[in-house]
Amino acid sequence: MNDGLWKLLVATFTSVFVAELGDKTQLATMVLSAGANGSGSRWAVFAGAALALVCTSALGVLAGGVIGKTVSPGALHKLAGALFVALGAWMFLSK
Repeated sequence: MNDGLWKLLVATFTSVFVAELGDKTQLATMVLSAGANGSGSRWAVFAGAALALVCTSALGVLAGGVIGKTVSPGALHKLAGALFVALGAWMFLSK
């Protein structure tokens, strides 16, 4: 793997890992795991959660590939930034 691919892999891993820490998905898996009784039940929770994350990531990659063909990277960055700011403001003001 060349340096560019390693950098992309590390950047993607870091972004997703940090974004997923402490979110409701992780909290849900903790609750499911805490309630899992019996041998291998926690591994079933892990496998289900991991598979779900893989599937949602695959959808994101596929959608990104389609969107990337029609929207410029600069416009996509601005749109994503504006969306995050709008969602943050909405969550801040909603309570």
